[in-house]
Amino acid sequence: MKKVMNLVLGGIENKIFNVFLFTLILVTGAFTAVIGVQSRNLTRVTEETSLRQKESIEQISGRTMQQVIEGTLGNDVNMKAAVADNIFHDLKSRVEFLAGYTAELYADAGSYSARKVVFPDPSRKGQICTQLLTEEGVDIGEEETAAEIGLLGNLSGTLEALYADANVNSFFIATERGTMVYVDDRPEEKFDENGDLIPIPMRQRGWYTDTMKEGKTFFSDVQSDTFTGRTGIVCAAPVYVDGRIAAIAGADLFLDDLAESVDSSGSEGSFVAVVNQQGHVIFSPEKDGIFQVRTADAAEDLRESEYEELGQFVKEALGGTADVRVIRLGEEEKYAAGASLDTVGWAVISVVDKEYTQQSMREMEKQYDTILADASDEYRSALSRSTWTILLLLLLIFVTGTVSVLIMAKRIVRPLGIMTRRIAGLTGKTPQFFMEDVYRTDDEIEVLAEAFASLSARTVQYVDEVKKITAEKERIGAELSMATAIQASQLPSIFPAFPERSEFDIYATMKPAKEVGGDFYDFFLVDDDHIAMVMADVSGKGVPAALFMMIAKILIKNRVLSGDSPAMALSRVNNQLTEGNEVEMFVTVWLGILEISTGKGIAANAGHEHPVIRRAGGGYELITYRHSPAVGAISGIRFREHTFELHPGDSLFVYTDGVAEATSSEEELFGTDRMLQALNREPDAAPEKVLRNVMKGIQAFVKDAVQFDDITMLCMKYYGPQNNKEIVMKELVLEAKTENLQQVLDFIDGQLEERGCSMKHQMQIDVAVEEIFVNIASYAYAPGSGDVTIRTEIQEEPRSIKVTFSDRGMPYNPLEKLDPDITLSAEERQIGGLGIFMVKKSVDVMEYTYKYGQNILTIRKDF
Repeated sequence: MKKVMNLVLGGIENKIFNVFLFTLILVTGAFTAVIGVQSRNLTRVTEETSLRQKESIEQISGRTMQQVIEGTLGNDVNMKAAVADNIFHDLKSRVEFLAGYTAELYADAGSYSARKVVFPDPSRKGQICTQLLTEEGVDIGEEETAAEIGLLGNLSGTLEALYADANVNSFFIATERGTMVYVDDRPEEKFDENGDLIPIPMRQRGWYTDTMKEGKTFFSDVQSDTFTGRTGIVCAAPVYVDGRIAAIAGADLFLDDLAESVDSSGSEGSFVAVVNQQGHVIFSPEKDGIFQVRTADAAEDLRESEYEELGQFVKEALGGTADVRVIRLGEEEKYAAGASLDTVGWAVISVVDKEYTQQSMREMEKQYDTILADASDEYRSALSRSTWTILLLLLLIFVTGTVSVLIMAKRIVRPLGIMTRRIAGLTGKTPQFFMEDVYRTDDEIEVLAEAFASLSARTVQYVDEVKKITAEKERIGAELSMATAIQASQLPSIFPAFPERSEFDIYATMKPAKEVGGDFYDFFLVDDDHIAMVMADVSGKGVPAALFMMIAKILIKNRVLSGDSPAMALSRVNNQLTEGNEVEMFVTVWLGILEISTGKGIAANAGHEHPVIRRAGGGYELITYRHSPAVGAISGIRFREHTFELHPGDSLFVYTDGVAEATSSEEELFGTDRMLQALNREPDAAPEKVLRNVMKGIQAFVKDAVQFDDITMLCMKYYGPQNNKEIVMKELVLEAKTENLQQVLDFIDGQLEERGCSMKHQMQIDVAVEEIFVNIASYAYAPGSGDVTIRTEIQEEPRSIKVTFSDRGMPYNPLEKLDPDITLSAEERQIGGLGIFMVKKSVDVMEYTYKYGQNILTIRKDF
């Protein structure tokens, strides 16, 4: 061994130095290789993961935006169209009423005296008043003209009442002689700046000439008011006298609110426009382009637009409803939805720029790219710093190794070896690199370990987030499956539903478009002689619609079971659903109650599909009538009722719009014609077979196309009451007036005499019938009048007669009145109650109930 400058060559220190140097080179090479491999792997995994994240975000964002556009845009345009059309329909009804009333006035002119009609008086500003307007040059002193004005003066009260009850500009009657009886509260507007009365060339107006030409109710195009210049529309109806048009009845309605509403709808990327029956844009916030409002002579008919998709869309919107779709206008793509205003023949169109709907998604992608780029730069920078730190550390080891080789060997080599093994041992089961005490050397090794630990923790966190997202999707799927089971359990599903009843057979099915649906059906016995049937469709789809459906189903059933008629039940349920309905959901409902013993039914239709009835030996046919609005849309409305009757062998079929609107891959609807063909394939089959035939027809038509709406159907076949020869039923309907009492007694006595009823029993029954009928005639409809139905059921063994009185008058239960104390003298007894007491004593049974808007009083007497 030699010693040079205190360095021992060939000795233990040299060997340790050589071993240290060799080990250092070996570890450095291995460490560098591991770091390089792991860095490339981590970089590749990070980049691939980021790419998959970006693609997933783009797909989910695109689908979400598409669903939001289709859901909100379609519902919004349908609601706006329904509200606007209701205004025009109300205006048409009032004008047709005025025309009919005027025709009666002309037809019976000899029964009316002349009433004076004066020219407008500016001093009556703000007062509703009837005024006389003429064309220029009309001589109101001419005998026939003056007589006609005097005759029409009898309409003053009617015109003023109509005006006061409607939100219109005016009501009027225009004659062939150039005169007009006119009512409003702005007489001061009829004068020009010189104070002269403005003549009206009414017979040259489009509303006058077109109504005379068409011979029916007519809505004018949008025009400016003669006196105010405000935008409005005129509804005119012909007044027929002896087969010819003698005058025109009409009203004009300002459309300022509609125009202002359309103008205010314009916002960045979206707007609402109104198109008339000629395909011209008449209201729009757009200042240029194809949706710009132009004069009638310069306006383009959008139905004939160079953009075929736009032309077809406008035709569908004017013809009924145009579902949400994407239309191309040159280089632009726009979402559009439309709905018709059936009364005036217009359409409301809502348009959203597709490019605008995608801005948020592109901005999110841009921000994600920026974040990803920053993260990548930070990662590369950290890796570069770590590499330089290791090189500097190695250099320091070489400089100081001769002094503290053993200490530095233990301090450097051991932690690096452990770190290398940990990094090499990273797998799917142990994916994270953890910081350990051995790395806490207060130097670059600790910094490097912390960098790897931080990077590893972020990677594991990302993997955990992916697992959580996957688990959440699985949880949502499980909850939807449970919701489907809960919803199905709420609908009657056990068939035959009433095996003990032979009078009818009933069957129903529902096939939801999603896991849970918004359609529902229901049927239940209200009592032994009445069955209620419900068919409904909630706006929207999925879980919200299912929750709304369950609430509506329970409320409807509770109201019917409490004795409400269909209209009354829907009215009360409507008020309950509209209260606090912030999501603005609604439900279309057909509700019918059938009296099983007679086949007579009462139904109310709240915006639902028309029912279908098959008569015995015939085919299924649509039964059309005027609907009421949907339940939950507008509070405080009244629902209409209509009656129907099923005879033995007849069938009733009700359904939701998912049947008629089932769509094939060629975008063609199944329609009611194909539905009727499927129903009539085996028209006399049992209800279950009838529904299977309809479903087969739908499946054969749509083939592999996706089902977009719930398909719900119900069929009932009526066989009639059991043939019981021991009971004979008859019915008499007549006006509740005391002068009809003898007709009632003849009706009752004739049946009793046929069956040999004794005079004593007959007199007791007559006393009871007379007392009840006179009470109904005197008090039920006071001060007006109405009908009463008297039904008799005579049983042979044991012989008895049951008489049922039904009226729709004021609810009154005579059984609630206490019996009079007959032990007192006439002067001491309270007035009233003796007649009902006599009835109770004359018969064996007396019962009262109030159901379906009717007082129902029943008496029974054995004879």
